[in-house]
Amino acid sequence: MQIAGLKYGAPLLNLVEFPVAERLEGNATRDEIQRMLDQYGRIVVKPFFYGGIGKKGKAGLVRVVDNLTDAMKAKEELYFAKHRVGTKTARANGVTFEEFIQSEIEVYFAIDASTIERKSVFTISPFGGVDVETITPDKKRTVWIDPFIGIKSFDLTNNLTDIGCPEKFISPLVQQLPKLWALYDGYGLETIECNPILMKKVENTYVPTVADIKIKFDQDNPAWRRLGLPPLIFQSEVSPFESEINRLRTYQGQSDVLELNPQGTIIPFMFGGGANTAATETLGDHAIFSSDFGGNPPYGKMYEIARIVFKHWFDRANVILIIGGKANNTDIYVTFKGIFDALRDHVAAHGKRPVTVVIGRGGPNLISGMMYAKDILDTLKLPHKMFGFDSSMIEVLEYAKKMDDWWGREGANRYRKAVAR
Repeated sequence: MQIAGLKYGAPLLNLVEFPVAERLEGNATRDEIQRMLDQYGRIVVKPFFYGGIGKKGKAGLVRVVDNLTDAMKAKEELYFAKHRVGTKTARANGVTFEEFIQSEIEVYFAIDASTIERKSVFTISPFGGVDVETITPDKKRTVWIDPFIGIKSFDLTNNLTDIGCPEKFISPLVQQLPKLWALYDGYGLETIECNPILMKKVENTYVPTVADIKIKFDQDNPAWRRLGLPPLIFQSEVSPFESEINRLRTYQGQSDVLELNPQGTIIPFMFGGGANTAATETLGDHAIFSSDFGGNPPYGKMYEIARIVFKHWFDRANVILIIGGKANNTDIYVTFKGIFDALRDHVAAHGKRPVTVVIGRGGPNLISGMMYAKDILDTLKLPHKMFGFDSSMIEVLEYAKKMDDWWGREGANRYRKAVAR
């Protein structure tokens, strides 16, 4: 995500006239904050993070206050707050003061590109909020969107009814939620997630009002540039590894990575969105990073990617994993040559250590790619196992995980003894 919160999210919602909670910036005066307190009774103080950092509520970084003294104290405590998400720690860049909205329900709504349906889908639940990740499948619905029609009113009505949304809230939601498709489709968004949308009572009606939002842009779609957003929103506290490898991003072949666990022991070269999703979920803390190196990268780019990966992580890895489905256009021989040439050169420059290689791949020039890999691995005397396109990706991932456990427990020592003979 590149946007999290209302600092930049609210102006985007205003483009499609979707109601959003009133807010003040961190530099608001005491008089302005007091006027908001007088109007709403309570206000919400939140830290702001660049790079779309979320899960602030669960971390106890969201404060609800009813007086100016507590509001200023919350500002002082949260303005430069540190927030740990996974293995990373981010520092806040200010706060926002936001209207407190009393609501009977909290609605979760998101639009995303489904890797399963291979089309845009919306997900909706009237049981949102910070606990949305724990709700059971019968309490939410995911529906694909026809891009020529957008979000249809009857889809919203039917699904909200089926999952038990109180009837009095359905019509207001059906009137407002299609506006989010206009924002998603018109400005180059890859993901938009509103959680929660609160049902604000205004006289005798209810107005769905966004209290928090996350947005990710498709940076290859130039439509987002029309928004005039500052470059700062795309900044986050990236690791040296992420910073170095993401500079290789070009029109041919992906190279984006996300460091998951610097204490992990599997180096995963993932090819394709399906492999990325499956491997990230299956490997868990074993994986050092998440990646997608598909898109038919040329040899030079693949070599450079692998060189950087080995420079940062070879010394702590138990397993080097190469995983992907059956490629349509990625030349397996070219990508394997780039990876294993970089491995050979790294070992020549820095020395060899106990590591095993697991490959699960399919696609053009697979056999020649595997033979090239085998020749280098045999020369380096590194153990390896290769699975073809007819093997289950999940089984390969489970094998890599078990091999990682065994290698760390006793395999590496056995390897050292065998090489020493």
